[in-house]
Amino acid sequence: MKMHFSAIILCLICSFIYSQSNVATTSAAFLEIGPGARSIGMGSAYVSVGDDASSIYWNPAGIVNVNRPEVQSFYTPWLVETNYYYNSAVMPMGSYGSLGISFTAVTMDEMMVRTVKDPEPNEYGQKFDAGNISMGIAYAKKLTDRFSFGFQTKFIQESIWQMKAQGYAIDIGTMFLTKSNLNIGMSISNFGGKLGMQGVNTLVDIDIDETIYGNNDRIDGSLGTSQWPLPLLFRFGLSKSFTLSPIMECLIAVDAIHPNNNPEYLNIGFEYAIMDMISIRLGKSHSFYDLDSSGKTVGPQHGLSFGTGIKYKIPRGPMMNIDYVFSDFGVFSNVQGYSVSLNF
Repeated sequence: MKMHFSAIILCLICSFIYSQSNVATTSAAFLEIGPGARSIGMGSAYVSVGDDASSIYWNPAGIVNVNRPEVQSFYTPWLVETNYYYNSAVMPMGSYGSLGISFTAVTMDEMMVRTVKDPEPNEYGQKFDAGNISMGIAYAKKLTDRFSFGFQTKFIQESIWQMKAQGYAIDIGTMFLTKSNLNIGMSISNFGGKLGMQGVNTLVDIDIDETIYGNNDRIDGSLGTSQWPLPLLFRFGLSKSFTLSPIMECLIAVDAIHPNNNPEYLNIGFEYAIMDMISIRLGKSHSFYDLDSSGKTVGPQHGLSFGTGIKYKIPRGPMMNIDYVFSDFGVFSNVQGYSVSLNF
């Protein structure tokens, strides 16, 4: 077993050394935004931790660790005046496994349509908006008492004004618990085809020969649009819980991420839980790289994250979890997020 772990670590180190940057070469970038105030508070090191409804995103295999029906809602006012919503639910089915559903949405306020002919429209001009959605259904099952497997199939749509790009993708994940209670998680997210914008905004009038006077200069035509791959992510993570006292536990998690549009990076997170009621979290993510004027990769912009959470049993009702996270995004300032979940 030790030799196997050494081989895995060696492969990860080699991939980090020889990685190449493909910043800004994929579509549906919103699929890289992780949900859940708890997971983000732990620096997004969650692929081996997942034991709540947000696991559908991080590692679908993790929903087998949800022992009771759960619904979760996460919201964050995201970067550049956008809004991010993630809603998920999990239904355990005993020996038949667990089912889950998820819905993701990114929205923005309307903006004025600006054209070459009308670069500064008045308040009565035409407006447009943009947004993204993803809807998925997940299934996971324990194949042994220590090994579980899960997957999610999802529909993806990006839209702006009268243009849309649609496609499908699948997420696959596994989780393994060693005899020393070390959790090992792996997942592949957003495995699917390419997306390309289509719609009426590509329709144009064409004059096939502008040198000929009197010919038909309004022949129907359309502009071609490029197709771009989805942001494929491979995650490998380790996590372990430690009992510090009868009322305090500590959880440590580390993830290694290999994306197809950025350099590889590491996430690390900690969680301290007091009486299984109050939690304090700290994490560091190395995601969100950028390009400088020379085309070199710079970053990461995502810095430290801090979070907290509280559990409360509603009298004669479900268990409620309320979580908060604060994340530093460097030049993009900071982002705050809020999660509420109910366990029935």
